[in-house]
Amino acid sequence: MVSLGIFSLISTLFLVLAAVHTTASSSKLSPNYYDHVCPKALPAIKRVVEAAINKERRMGASLLRLHFHDCFVHGCDASILLDSTSAFDSEKKAGPNKNSTRGFEVIDQIKLEVDKVCGRPVVSCADIVAVAARDSVVVLGGPTWAVQLGRRDSTTARKTTADKDIPTPFMNLTDLISNFKKHGLDERDLVALSGAHTIGSAQCFAFRDRIYNETNIDPKFARKRRLTCPRTGGNSNLAALDPTHANFDVKYFNKLLKKRGLLHSDQELFNGGSTDSLVEAYSSDAKAFYADFAKSMMKMGNINPLTGKRGQVRLNCRKVN
Repeated sequence: MVSLGIFSLISTLFLVLAAVHTTASSSKLSPNYYDHVCPKALPAIKRVVEAAINKERRMGASLLRLHFHDCFVHGCDASILLDSTSAFDSEKKAGPNKNSTRGFEVIDQIKLEVDKVCGRPVVSCADIVAVAARDSVVVLGGPTWAVQLGRRDSTTARKTTADKDIPTPFMNLTDLISNFKKHGLDERDLVALSGAHTIGSAQCFAFRDRIYNETNIDPKFARKRRLTCPRTGGNSNLAALDPTHANFDVKYFNKLLKKRGLLHSDQELFNGGSTDSLVEAYSSDAKAFYADFAKSMMKMGNINPLTGKRGQVRLNCRKVN
């Protein structure tokens, strides 16, 4: 009787200690978060991302952009994925996202696959977005990094905040620096993360004023862009952000040195300001750019994550449980 009582006491104590350990560790992000919970999760995400990009190369840039626009609105919590409800307006309707953010169907597909291989919904939509962004960069030839994991999903969206906090293609350097600083990111992060524009495209409305009215632009480049972006109409016509827009490289920075930045905000990084030297450095040193990009992505991915008991793991990434 005594031995059974002691055994019961020890067992109870072990369970209590284990619970304390789980709660403590779950409040911090870790690249190993799913190693024991669901070791098949990250390979499943990678498979779906690779298939999506092989089908459409542009999807890599779209998935990367989702992570950016998610993190810049109250942290990396998958709020950008939520559809509107009677309680809140979707961030998809915010100016920087409306009719431009995409890849939601790929995230849905990843969620279904991950829940299938894990046997239950243990991987958050926020973590899926973060890992999909990393895997997209790798598929397109860029660097890899250890994604910190263990985020939970928000239970609301913030359209008004999205309108204010997501940087726009019309910002000048001072505004860009201020915007990034607000999120704990410095000038090096600004230039490195802007290098994400080495992949993907932009719509005509986002660069029309630059190609018709600005002077710090290569005239030949401006004329070429005007062929598919008229003064009026054609707002959604696409132009590549970079000559090799399906490959992650340093051509974006080379282009800025020649005054061929597509967006006003791009060329602001090399326009006689404090970030000129970083643009010059990255343009001739892919290794340095890749290293800084990876560091800045990890830093951005750590903006105000929901951990522990905050938030939830959504069953459907588009709606709150």
